[in-house]
This record gives sequence, structure tokens and C-alpha cells, in this order.
Amino acid sequence: MINSLPAFWAVIPAAGVGARMAADRPKQYLQLGGRTILEHSLGCFLDHPSLQGLVVSLAVDDPYWPNLACASDSRIQRVDGGAERSASVLNALLHLHAQGADDDDWVLVHDAARPNLSRDDLDKLLAELMDDPVGGLLAVPARDTLKRVDKHGRVLETVDRSVIWQAYTPQMFRLGALHRALADSLVADAVITDEASAMEWAGLKPRLIEGRADNLKVTRPEDLEWLRQRWANRR
Repeated sequence: MINSLPAFWAVIPAAGVGARMAADRPKQYLQLGGRTILEHSLGCFLDHPSLQGLVVSLAVDDPYWPNLACASDSRIQRVDGGAERSASVLNALLHLHAQGADDDDWVLVHDAARPNLSRDDLDKLLAELMDDPVGGLLAVPARDTLKRVDKHGRVLETVDRSVIWQAYTPQMFRLGALHRALADSLVADAVITDEASAMEWAGLKPRLIEGRADNLKVTRPEDLEWLRQRWANRR
């Protein structure tokens, strides 16, 4: 399968501070299994033979990145991040264009704090979307009962979970189309929470590819503890 998978660029927006972790550093630099979360998040892409290159968007004054072994990896290029995720991704896309990347090239955007991406899921995403006219993302069907509430926290209704999915990453789109969608949505001051929402705002319909539920984004301390315990049990 590997030889038939498309070449791609990877973009990792990593300029956030992760305030909900209440840690002494941005969450992507917390330790997990002997390396930082960010190093694990980069690793699945760096190990892939179809990778053309990787761009990581970092805070301008980030003091942690230079201390990582991967900071000197020639396949990784650093750009300045923005105040929001969409701006960080857009800066990375502008950099790829400046480096000669083509509008039709595939770009995979992945969360800096999502370190448990499996190679099987990455290959599945590439294989399923390589000929798709729009692109798409890894996602997981909602498992729990969902409630819609009012501003006071009281339940208004139970939502039909059969049509609800949790959006994960990577999210895979053509460089030119994603660039235009992000740039136009920023000009319009639209609410953009991920790359798929920018494409949706542009009138397109990304495709969902079901992935593993343990492709967890570290948001709170208990997420990191869950991963630490799970990884410890691998040994």
C-alpha cells in the first residue's frame, strides 16, 4: 500500500500555551514516554516515506523548541505562529507556497498535542482521500448520549448522536484550497475551529474517515495521565 500512497506535506500548529493543563510550560512540551508530546506528534509523520516535508508553527519567543533533538532535522521547517490556530496554519501554508509547493499538493494538519496517532490511521486517511475532490479528516462517531443545554446548564433536548462525530486530526486538504479558505475566512472574521470548518465555510463538504478513538488530544491533566498509563502497559 505504501508505494501507492500520495506524497504530502505536514503542518503542526504548536504556538498555543494549553492553559487548561495548568503546567509550567505549554502542554506540547510536557513529557510522555521519555520524549515531549510534540516529538511524539511529529514522529508518525517523520517516519512516513511519503512525507515531503514538515512545517511547525511556533510562538515567536518559544524557548523550548531549540532544545529538542528534532529541531535540527532538515525535514522540519519552523515558522512563526499566530494568535489563533487558523493564523498559525495559514503562516505555514504561505511558507510552503514560498518554498515552491504546488496548489494541488496534499497538506495534512495535525494537532501538536495529539501524540497517539497510529501509522495505520495515517495510511488509511491517505489511501481513502488521495482521489477525493475535497479532502477530509479522521473522526470518531459519538458514543455517549448528547445533551443540548441552555445558558443556565439545563437540558433542552437529547441530540441524535447517530449523526454526530468527533473531529480529530490529521485533516487532509489540497494546499491551494485550504489556503484560500483560511485566508478568506480570516478576512470575513468567521469562527474557524479547525481546517475542516474553514473548508465548510467555503461551501465544501469534507469527508470523514473513521479512525481510532485513542488518537487522543491532550487537553487536561487526566488526558496525559491516561496516555502515560496506557503507554506504560505496552511494555
